[in-house]
This record gives sequence, structure tokens and C-alpha cells, in this order.
Amino acid sequence: MNIYVGNISWGLNDQDLEKLFAEYGTVTSAKIITDRMTNRSRGFGFVEMSDGALEAIEALNGSEVDGRELVVNESKPRDKS
Repeated sequence: MNIYVGNISWGLNDQDLEKLFAEYGTVTSAKIITDRMTNRSRGFGFVEMSDGALEAIEALNGSEVDGRELVVNESKPRDKS
């Protein structure tokens, strides 16, 4: 399952995101989206999990990490309009 993670602290990196979700199951990828020009975090990312995704979403949505309240939910495909 692909999971959207929003309101991520600027201090977190891909490895931190992976560790956070690994408590709940197998993480196949974790990526914080960065600005192409500045290479700075845009404050959101995506985690892909092969198992434990629903537990991770339930546990981490609304939780505080590094001073920010995370928004965690199932990623929806982009609308192509």
C-alpha cells in the first residue's frame, strides 16, 4: 500500500521516515519529496509498505513527530484532468 505523509518536519529525512513506519510492518520505500531548485523538503512524502500499512496509518495519523502533527492516509492516484 502507498501511504501519503504530510506536515513532515524539515529536519526529517528518508531514513527517519522509514524507521518511523518500520515499527508497524515492512517498508519497501520511503521518500520525502524535495524542491528541485533548493533540494529542501516540501513537507510531505510517501511510504510504501508490503504489510502493516493500515496499522501504521491508524497509529501515526495525528501523532506528533519532531514538533509537527503528521497527516497520514492512504495515497490516492493523481487526477489526470
